[in-house]
Amino acid sequence: MRQVRKCKFCGKEFVARSGMQKYCCEECQTKAKEVRKKRKQDFLNAIEPVIGLQHQEYLTFAKAAILMGCSRQYVYKLVNEGKLEASRISSRMAFIRKADIEKMLAGNPYHRVLPTSRPKKTTGISVGKGKVATKIDKANCQESEVLDYISGEEVLSIYKVKKSWLYTSAKRNQVPVCRIAGKNYYSRKHMNKLFGLSADIEAICEWLTMKEAQKLYGMSAASVRSNAYRHHIPTKREYGQTYYSKDHFEQLRRTDLVADDSYFTTKQAAEKYGMSTANVSIIVKKNSIATVRVGVKNLIPKADFDRIMEERLALYGSYHIF
Repeated sequence: MRQVRKCKFCGKEFVARSGMQKYCCEECQTKAKEVRKKRKQDFLNAIEPVIGLQHQEYLTFAKAAILMGCSRQYVYKLVNEGKLEASRISSRMAFIRKADIEKMLAGNPYHRVLPTSRPKKTTGISVGKGKVATKIDKANCQESEVLDYISGEEVLSIYKVKKSWLYTSAKRNQVPVCRIAGKNYYSRKHMNKLFGLSADIEAICEWLTMKEAQKLYGMSAASVRSNAYRHHIPTKREYGQTYYSKDHFEQLRRTDLVADDSYFTTKQAAEKYGMSTANVSIIVKKNSIATVRVGVKNLIPKADFDRIMEERLALYGSYHIF
Protein backbone atom coordinates (compact mmCIF):
# COMPACT_ATOMS: atom_id res chain seq x y z
CA MET A 1 0.00 0.00 0.00
CA ARG A 2 1.36 3.41 -0.98
CA GLN A 3 2.03 5.75 1.96
CA VAL A 4 1.48 9.48 1.29
CA ARG A 5 3.28 11.76 3.72
CA LYS A 6 4.18 15.43 4.13
CA CYS A 7 7.81 16.49 3.91
CA LYS A 8 9.12 17.63 7.30
CA PHE A 9 11.09 20.46 5.64
CA CYS A 10 9.11 21.86 2.70
CA GLY A 11 5.65 20.51 3.57
CA LYS A 12 4.95 18.95 0.17
CA GLU A 13 3.19 15.60 -0.10
CA PHE A 14 5.19 12.65 -1.40
CA VAL A 15 4.97 8.87 -1.67
CA ALA A 16 7.26 7.31 0.95
CA ARG A 17 9.50 4.47 -0.19
CA SER A 18 9.95 3.20 3.38
CA GLY A 19 8.46 3.71 6.82
CA MET A 20 11.46 5.80 7.96
CA GLN A 21 11.39 8.37 5.13
CA LYS A 22 10.62 11.92 6.36
CA TYR A 23 11.72 14.10 3.45
CA CYS A 24 10.56 14.21 -0.13
CA CYS A 25 14.08 14.38 -1.61
CA GLU A 26 17.74 14.40 -0.70
CA GLU A 27 17.94 18.18 -1.05
CA CYS A 28 15.32 18.71 1.67
CA GLN A 29 17.10 16.17 3.86
CA THR A 30 20.43 18.02 3.45
CA LYS A 31 18.85 21.42 4.20
CA ALA A 32 17.05 20.03 7.25
CA LYS A 33 20.36 18.66 8.53
CA GLU A 34 22.02 22.07 8.08
CA VAL A 35 19.19 23.76 10.00
CA ARG A 36 19.59 21.31 12.89
CA LYS A 37 23.33 21.92 13.02
CA LYS A 38 22.85 25.69 12.97
CA ARG A 39 20.25 25.53 15.75
CA LYS A 40 22.59 23.45 17.87
CA GLN A 41 25.49 25.83 17.25
CA ASP A 42 23.35 28.84 18.13
CA PHE A 43 22.37 27.18 21.39
CA LEU A 44 26.01 26.52 22.23
CA ASN A 45 26.96 30.09 21.35
CA ALA A 46 24.23 31.37 23.67
CA ILE A 47 25.11 29.27 26.71
CA GLU A 48 28.89 29.32 26.32
CA PRO A 49 29.34 32.86 27.74
CA VAL A 50 27.09 32.02 30.69
CA ILE A 51 29.01 28.81 31.40
CA GLY A 52 32.28 30.73 31.30
CA LEU A 53 30.93 33.35 33.74
CA GLN A 54 30.00 30.78 36.37
CA HIS A 55 33.59 30.66 37.62
CA GLN A 56 34.33 34.41 37.47
CA GLU A 57 34.08 36.44 40.66
CA TYR A 58 34.51 39.89 39.12
CA LEU A 59 32.40 40.86 36.11
CA THR A 60 32.30 43.80 33.76
CA PHE A 61 28.95 45.52 33.20
CA ALA A 62 28.48 43.68 29.89
CA LYS A 63 29.20 40.27 31.45
CA ALA A 64 26.96 41.06 34.42
CA ALA A 65 24.16 41.82 31.95
CA ILE A 66 24.71 38.43 30.24
CA LEU A 67 24.68 36.62 33.57
CA MET A 68 21.50 38.38 34.74
CA GLY A 69 19.79 38.11 31.35
CA CYS A 70 19.16 41.85 30.99
CA SER A 71 20.59 44.77 29.05
CA ARG A 72 23.79 46.56 29.97
CA GLN A 73 21.83 49.82 30.32
CA TYR A 74 19.67 48.22 33.00
CA VAL A 75 22.80 47.20 34.93
CA TYR A 76 23.96 50.83 34.82
CA LYS A 77 20.54 51.87 36.11
CA LEU A 78 20.75 49.47 39.06
CA VAL A 79 24.20 50.81 39.96
CA ASN A 80 23.11 54.47 39.68
CA GLU A 81 20.09 53.82 41.91
CA GLY A 82 22.29 52.19 44.53
CA LYS A 83 20.61 48.81 44.27
CA LEU A 84 23.75 47.10 42.97
CA GLU A 85 27.28 47.79 44.18
CA ALA A 86 30.12 48.35 41.70
CA SER A 87 33.79 49.31 41.97
CA ARG A 88 35.65 51.64 39.60
CA ILE A 89 39.37 50.97 39.20
CA SER A 90 40.03 53.48 36.40
CA SER A 91 38.23 56.05 34.29
CA ARG A 92 37.22 53.37 31.78
CA MET A 93 37.03 50.19 33.84
CA ALA A 94 34.52 49.14 36.49
CA PHE A 95 33.67 45.74 37.97
CA ILE A 96 30.74 44.13 39.75
CA ARG A 97 31.22 41.28 42.16
CA LYS A 98 29.13 38.20 41.55
CA ALA A 99 28.45 38.05 45.30
CA ASP A 100 26.91 41.55 45.16
CA ILE A 101 24.51 40.41 42.43
CA GLU A 102 23.43 37.46 44.56
CA LYS A 103 23.10 39.76 47.59
CA MET A 104 20.87 42.15 45.62
CA LEU A 105 18.64 39.32 44.43
CA ALA A 106 18.43 37.79 47.90
CA GLY A 107 17.41 41.13 49.41
CA ASN A 108 14.54 41.62 46.95
CA PRO A 109 12.27 38.57 47.10
CA TYR A 110 9.39 38.36 44.66
CA HIS A 111 6.01 39.61 45.84
CA ARG A 112 3.00 39.63 43.60
CA VAL A 113 1.63 43.16 43.24
CA LEU A 114 -2.05 43.52 42.43
CA PRO A 115 -3.30 46.76 40.82
CA THR A 116 -5.76 47.30 43.68
CA SER A 117 -3.15 46.84 46.40
CA ARG A 118 -0.76 49.62 45.40
CA PRO A 119 -0.55 52.25 48.15
CA LYS A 120 -1.37 55.84 47.21
CA LYS A 121 0.66 58.66 48.68
CA THR A 122 -2.06 61.30 48.45
CA THR A 123 -5.83 61.35 48.37
CA GLY A 124 -8.14 64.13 47.32
CA ILE A 125 -11.68 64.74 48.56
CA SER A 126 -13.57 67.32 46.54
CA VAL A 127 -17.17 68.41 46.18
CA GLY A 128 -18.62 71.06 43.89
CA LYS A 129 -16.91 73.89 42.00
CA GLY A 130 -13.71 75.30 43.45
CA LYS A 131 -12.70 71.88 44.73
CA VAL A 132 -10.92 71.69 48.09
CA ALA A 133 -8.94 68.59 48.96
CA THR A 134 -6.61 67.43 51.72
CA LYS A 135 -3.23 65.85 51.00
CA ILE A 136 -2.71 63.03 53.53
CA ASP A 137 0.52 61.28 54.43
CA LYS A 138 -0.43 57.60 54.59
CA ALA A 139 2.68 56.63 56.55
CA ASN A 140 1.98 59.05 59.41
CA CYS A 141 -1.80 59.40 58.92
CA GLN A 142 -1.49 63.17 59.34
CA GLU A 143 -2.99 65.99 57.32
CA SER A 144 -0.16 67.97 55.77
CA GLU A 145 -1.76 70.57 53.51
CA VAL A 146 -5.16 71.69 52.24
CA LEU A 147 -5.14 72.08 48.45
CA ASP A 148 -7.58 73.92 46.23
CA TYR A 149 -8.45 71.82 43.17
CA ILE A 150 -9.86 72.93 39.83
CA SER A 151 -11.13 70.85 36.93
CA GLY A 152 -9.24 70.21 33.73
CA GLU A 153 -11.66 72.43 31.77
CA GLU A 154 -10.99 75.32 34.16
CA VAL A 155 -7.24 74.80 33.78
CA LEU A 156 -7.56 75.02 29.98
CA SER A 157 -9.62 78.22 30.15
CA ILE A 158 -7.57 79.99 32.87
CA TYR A 159 -4.05 79.13 31.75
CA LYS A 160 -4.74 78.94 27.99
CA VAL A 161 -2.93 75.65 27.42
CA LYS A 162 -3.66 72.69 25.18
CA LYS A 163 -5.16 69.51 26.64
CA SER A 164 -2.18 67.38 25.61
CA TRP A 165 0.23 69.87 27.20
CA LEU A 166 -1.80 69.84 30.43
CA TYR A 167 -1.58 66.05 30.81
CA THR A 168 2.12 65.96 29.93
CA SER A 169 3.12 68.86 32.22
CA ALA A 170 1.06 67.60 35.16
CA LYS A 171 2.64 64.15 34.94
CA ARG A 172 6.18 65.44 34.41
CA ASN A 173 6.01 67.90 37.33
CA GLN A 174 4.05 65.58 39.67
CA VAL A 175 1.09 67.92 40.12
CA PRO A 176 -1.42 66.47 42.67
CA VAL A 177 -4.46 65.15 40.79
CA CYS A 178 -7.87 63.96 42.00
CA ARG A 179 -10.10 61.84 39.77
CA ILE A 180 -13.80 62.14 40.53
CA ALA A 181 -16.63 60.78 38.37
CA GLY A 182 -14.25 60.21 35.47
CA LYS A 183 -12.82 63.77 35.52
CA ASN A 184 -9.38 64.99 36.61
CA TYR A 185 -8.99 67.85 39.08
CA TYR A 186 -5.62 69.60 39.48
CA SER A 187 -4.09 71.55 42.37
CA ARG A 188 -4.53 75.27 41.70
CA LYS A 189 -1.40 76.13 43.69
CA HIS A 190 0.79 73.79 41.66
CA MET A 191 -0.76 74.95 38.38
CA ASN A 192 -0.04 78.59 39.26
CA LYS A 193 3.57 77.67 39.97
CA LEU A 194 3.86 75.56 36.83
CA PHE A 195 2.37 78.05 34.36
CA GLY A 196 3.64 81.21 36.08
CA LEU A 197 0.27 82.72 37.04
CA SER A 198 0.47 85.05 40.03
CA ALA A 199 -2.35 86.50 42.12
CA ASP A 200 -2.15 89.99 40.58
CA ILE A 201 -1.91 88.81 36.98
CA GLU A 202 -5.59 89.42 36.27
CA ALA A 203 -5.12 93.13 37.07
CA ILE A 204 -2.61 93.53 34.22
CA CYS A 205 -4.34 94.89 31.12
CA GLU A 206 -1.56 95.23 28.54
CA TRP A 207 0.71 92.40 27.43
CA LEU A 208 3.58 92.19 24.96
CA THR A 209 4.69 89.26 22.87
CA MET A 210 8.39 88.55 22.44
CA LYS A 211 8.51 90.24 19.02
CA GLU A 212 6.62 93.31 20.27
CA ALA A 213 8.99 93.71 23.23
CA GLN A 214 12.03 93.37 20.95
CA LYS A 215 10.69 95.98 18.51
CA LEU A 216 9.49 98.44 21.18
CA TYR A 217 12.60 98.41 23.39
CA GLY A 218 15.27 97.42 20.85
CA MET A 219 16.25 94.32 22.80
CA SER A 220 17.24 90.82 21.75
CA ALA A 221 15.14 87.80 22.64
CA ALA A 222 17.74 86.68 25.19
CA SER A 223 17.74 90.16 26.78
CA VAL A 224 13.94 90.17 27.07
CA ARG A 225 13.94 86.79 28.81
CA SER A 226 16.87 87.79 31.04
CA ASN A 227 15.24 91.06 32.16
CA ALA A 228 11.93 89.31 32.80
CA TYR A 229 13.68 86.73 34.97
CA ARG A 230 16.01 89.07 36.89
CA HIS A 231 13.40 91.78 37.58
CA HIS A 232 10.45 89.38 38.21
CA ILE A 233 8.31 90.77 35.41
CA PRO A 234 4.93 88.94 35.34
CA THR A 235 4.54 86.62 32.38
CA LYS A 236 1.82 84.34 31.14
CA ARG A 237 1.71 81.60 28.54
CA GLU A 238 -1.25 81.05 26.25
CA TYR A 239 -1.32 78.29 23.65
CA GLY A 240 2.46 78.10 23.45
CA GLN A 241 2.98 81.91 23.26
CA THR A 242 4.69 83.81 26.12
CA TYR A 243 3.40 87.29 27.04
CA TYR A 244 5.16 89.92 29.19
CA SER A 245 3.58 92.70 31.27
CA LYS A 246 3.94 95.97 29.36
CA ASP A 247 3.56 98.15 32.49
CA HIS A 248 6.40 96.39 34.27
CA PHE A 249 8.65 96.66 31.22
CA GLU A 250 7.79 100.37 30.95
CA GLN A 251 8.83 100.88 34.58
CA LEU A 252 12.04 98.96 33.96
CA ARG A 253 12.97 100.58 30.66
CA ARG A 254 11.66 104.09 31.63
CA THR A 255 10.64 104.98 28.09
CA ASP A 256 9.25 108.29 29.35
CA LEU A 257 12.75 109.37 30.38
CA VAL A 258 14.37 108.09 27.18
CA ALA A 259 11.95 110.22 25.15
CA ASP A 260 12.39 113.26 27.47
CA ASP A 261 14.36 116.13 25.88
CA SER A 262 15.84 117.13 29.23
CA TYR A 263 18.18 114.10 29.22
CA PHE A 264 21.23 113.13 27.17
CA THR A 265 22.36 109.65 26.44
CA THR A 266 26.13 109.23 26.55
CA LYS A 267 26.20 108.91 22.77
CA GLN A 268 24.13 112.08 22.25
CA ALA A 269 26.36 114.11 24.58
CA ALA A 270 29.48 112.85 22.78
CA GLU A 271 28.07 113.80 19.36
CA LYS A 272 27.01 117.30 20.51
CA TYR A 273 30.39 118.23 21.97
CA GLY A 274 32.57 116.31 19.52
CA MET A 275 34.24 113.94 21.97
CA SER A 276 34.32 110.25 22.70
CA THR A 277 31.84 108.48 24.96
CA ALA A 278 34.74 107.66 27.29
CA ASN A 279 35.44 111.39 27.78
CA VAL A 280 31.76 112.00 28.52
CA SER A 281 31.81 109.28 31.16
CA ILE A 282 34.93 110.75 32.78
CA ILE A 283 33.41 114.25 32.91
CA VAL A 284 30.19 112.91 34.44
CA LYS A 285 32.08 110.93 37.08
CA LYS A 286 34.57 113.71 37.86
CA ASN A 287 31.83 116.33 38.37
CA SER A 288 29.46 113.93 40.22
CA ILE A 289 26.57 114.48 37.84
CA ALA A 290 23.56 112.39 38.97
CA THR A 291 22.59 110.06 36.13
CA VAL A 292 19.56 107.83 35.67
CA ARG A 293 20.22 104.29 34.52
CA VAL A 294 17.65 102.82 32.14
CA GLY A 295 18.55 99.31 31.04
CA VAL A 296 22.15 99.53 29.79
CA LYS A 297 21.95 103.29 29.17
CA ASN A 298 22.89 106.16 31.49
CA LEU A 299 20.71 109.26 31.06
CA ILE A 300 22.54 112.51 31.82
CA PRO A 301 20.57 115.68 32.76
CA LYS A 302 21.12 118.16 29.92
CA ALA A 303 21.13 121.26 32.15
CA ASP A 304 23.86 119.92 34.44
CA PHE A 305 26.04 118.62 31.62
CA ASP A 306 25.70 121.82 29.54
CA ARG A 307 26.63 123.92 32.60
CA ILE A 308 29.77 121.84 33.21
CA MET A 309 30.78 122.08 29.55
CA GLU A 310 30.31 125.87 29.50
CA GLU A 311 32.52 126.16 32.58
CA ARG A 312 35.21 124.02 30.89
CA LEU A 313 35.01 126.17 27.77
CA ALA A 314 35.43 129.38 29.79
CA LEU A 315 38.25 127.94 31.89
CA TYR A 316 40.27 125.96 29.33
CA GLY A 317 39.01 127.34 26.05
CA SER A 318 38.04 123.83 24.93
CA TYR A 319 35.58 121.06 25.83
CA HIS A 320 38.16 118.28 25.65
CA ILE A 321 40.05 116.73 28.52
CA PHE A 322 43.78 117.48 28.61
